[in-house]
Amino acid sequence: QVQLVESGGGLVQAGGSLRLSCADSGRTFRNYAMGWFRRAPGKEREVVASISWNGGRTYYADSVKGRFTISRDNAKNTVYLQMNRLNVEDTAVYYCAAAWGTFMSGTPDRAADYGSWGQGTQVTVSG
Repeated sequence: QVQLVESGGGLVQAGGSLRLSCADSGRTFRNYAMGWFRRAPGKEREVVASISWNGGRTYYADSVKGRFTISRDNAKNTVYLQMNRLNVEDTAVYYCAAAWGTFMSGTPDRAADYGSWGQGTQVTVSG
């Protein structure tokens, strides 16, 4: 069973950095591709980044390329999102999600590809 718990959100000034973590309490984390999504106020959920089961492949939304880095540590059952040069448009609730089966070797970028979600962590960037 997949149970995802995000942490690391908070309030940061524009230009600052945060690192989000998402831990899975299950025993099959290495079988999942992992993704980070976000939902800003008044907007639809959007993909931020995703990573294949072994970290060999990554995907980034254009809006975060060069600023955010997704990584994972399968020994710790944890996926990370390092966010640098944050701006006010990055303010959102950030969610991690797990995808398995045919998706695990890829970098799925659609919410519908993911079968399990965390509860979300708030990131607020002040101008």
